[in-house]
Parts: sequence; C-alpha cells; structure tokens
Amino acid sequence: MKTMTLSEENYLKAIFHLAKDKNDGVPTNSIAEEMDTKASSVTDMLKKLSEKELVNYKKYQGVQLTEKGRLHALKVIRKHRLWEVFLVEKLNFSWDEVHEVAEQLEHIQSEKLVAELDALLGFPKVDPHGDPIPDKNGHLQTTAKVLLSNLQVGDKGICVGVKNSSKEFLQYLDKLSIALGNEIEVLSKEPFDHSIQILLHGQSINLSAMAAGNLYIKKN
Repeated sequence: MKTMTLSEENYLKAIFHLAKDKNDGVPTNSIAEEMDTKASSVTDMLKKLSEKELVNYKKYQGVQLTEKGRLHALKVIRKHRLWEVFLVEKLNFSWDEVHEVAEQLEHIQSEKLVAELDALLGFPKVDPHGDPIPDKNGHLQTTAKVLLSNLQVGDKGICVGVKNSSKEFLQYLDKLSIALGNEIEVLSKEPFDHSIQILLHGQSINLSAMAAGNLYIKKN
C-alpha cells in the first residue's frame, strides 16, 4: 500500500474511536464533528479511503473500517500511546501535555523505531491516561473497569483511566491529587445532584457528577 498521508491516518483513527460505541456504520456528520471539518470534505476523504480498501462506505449508511483499515488505525494509535509513555517517563512531560505532541509523532513511519521505542519503555500495556496500547499485531488488551459514578457507597477500587483526557480535566485531577493507581473508596452519594464523596489518601473529597462520570475504576 502507498504511504498514507497524515490526514488519511487521522481519519482512520477518528473512525476507529467513533465506531467503539456503534454497531453500525459511523455517520459522516459524526466524523465531520470529530475532525472539525465540513461533511463534504469527509465524503471526499471517505471515497479516497474506500479506493484504498481501508473503509467500506455507502452513502447514507455511514462508514466502517475494513480489516486493513482497522489494523492501520491501531498502528497509529499504538505509536501515539507509546510516544505518550515516552514523553512522560523519559522527558518528564505531565500527562496533560503529551497528547498534542504525540499527535505529531504518531505519523512517523519507521517500524524499527517503534519496535525499539516499545522495548526501551519495557513493553508498556497502557498509556499515561490508562488507555491500552495495541501490540505490534494490533491486539488490544482491555481491563474490566467501571465509571466511578456507577459505584455504590462502600465500594473500593483502583483508578485505572480517564474517559475525558482533555487538558482541563487532567489539570483538575492534578489539583485534587487524583492519579492512576490511587485507591478510591465511595463514602456517600448525593441523590440531588449525583455528586459523590470519596476517600483518597486518607482524606474525604467531594467530586461533581461530571468528574465521577469521567474516572474509570477497577473494583477491588
């Protein structure tokens, strides 16, 4: 296959992420919103990707990745998440700084570089935000996890990821000293606004429903 353009790879990655919550095709409008572009531009790109046998696209029926397209999307995601680990562990970036830099680095094509990077980092399974890193064959290992907002009073678990990885949310978590690996216990839940009181580092902390709905927990 000819070398993929940066834009083509970004489209494949966007379709992969959008397809996770859908059983059928991903609508072009959803892709346009994700890519911050016009629906007509999406249609033009989908035709190109279809010609390369990376997507199955039928007008008004949405788009699905072919197996070849899915594997290429996973390859880009693998590079992105490995670079995030590298930036945090080796260059002392904070977890709210790495996404935009990794967006640039994920398009490097050298397979040898990616393999050496993986080995240098000790073959990590997750990125700094708790998202699984696909292996070199495109296998994605998932962890059983639930949103903190779905836990009941008295439940305990380990924080293993974030649903919202925006810079603002990650900085908010830093202010509260909430990080991956922390043990969290649910002390109480407020019926009125669904806010939640948790025990963290031996201290009681109040979280909004929005914050609790964006933290993944692996129950003990």
